[in-house]
Amino acid sequence: MTSQTITAAASGTWKLGDRTVHRIGFGAMRLPQNGEALTPDAVPRDRGQAIGVLRRAVELGVNHIDTAAFYFSPLLSANELINRALAPYPDDLVIATKVGPGRDPAGRWLPHATPEQLRGQVEENLRQLGRDHLDVVNLRVVGTDSLAERFGALADLREAGLIRHLGLSNVLPHHLAEARAIAPVVCVQNMYGVDASPEQKEFLRLCGEQRIAFVPFYSIAGTGRTAGATTGHSPEVHAVARAHGVSAAQVRLAWTLHQGSHVLAIPGTGDLGHLAQNVAAGSLRLSEEALATLDSPTPHRNEQDPKAS
Repeated sequence: MTSQTITAAASGTWKLGDRTVHRIGFGAMRLPQNGEALTPDAVPRDRGQAIGVLRRAVELGVNHIDTAAFYFSPLLSANELINRALAPYPDDLVIATKVGPGRDPAGRWLPHATPEQLRGQVEENLRQLGRDHLDVVNLRVVGTDSLAERFGALADLREAGLIRHLGLSNVLPHHLAEARAIAPVVCVQNMYGVDASPEQKEFLRLCGEQRIAFVPFYSIAGTGRTAGATTGHSPEVHAVARAHGVSAAQVRLAWTLHQGSHVLAIPGTGDLGHLAQNVAAGSLRLSEEALATLDSPTPHRNEQDPKAS
């Protein structure tokens, strides 16, 4: 694979509501810092490097960026980096953000927002991004309780024109059914990767049936989560990578995209070389034999991730 010349267009497209995006996007969680993300003592990344990565991503055809107001380190905020790097925004760029969790200025996690507080979180995203509306807002959920009041509050903001489309993050199937009874849902953003459980795979399939985009997070990092892909890869992943002459991370991304035409990947990085490799993974076609090799028979519990993506 010649990653220098491959663009996000090679991954194909899907529609988030009325917005068409390439299936390889970009996740901004790790952009403001080096090392583990979303920790109070995160080490800020070089500002110029972060801005350069964002601009290069768009040059490579990425038109779907995932972010949040709580993606920040000392001195740097993902939303404000996006604003600085890309405004005025390209017409085809879709910026998806999420609300629900919060962090204080020191980076410590706060209780999840009440329905009344969600408007303030939406307005903060609007301010940081320099927008008069948000393309997609995902409600981030922890636990199994009803989301009706919180999602209803976002639906009101959608009716008011502050939000174009709504999605869900870190949810279970009953949450999706509950939300869809209130307002249209264009995407579900859940943890998903090569070691996905049967329940997770069934949820992905259900989203496809309902024409809802499924947006996996930690598809490369796996159990490394906010620390990144520090836990290594399975022998099967390495074997497929060697056979195709690509990296293990590219195999994990390609496998994810092979799970359905409605699956959108949002790998994040602060490194230009890794960015090019991630985008190039959208052109990697895996054989049925390779896909079978990568499918893990090991059972896993269907549990939500307590950390924010």
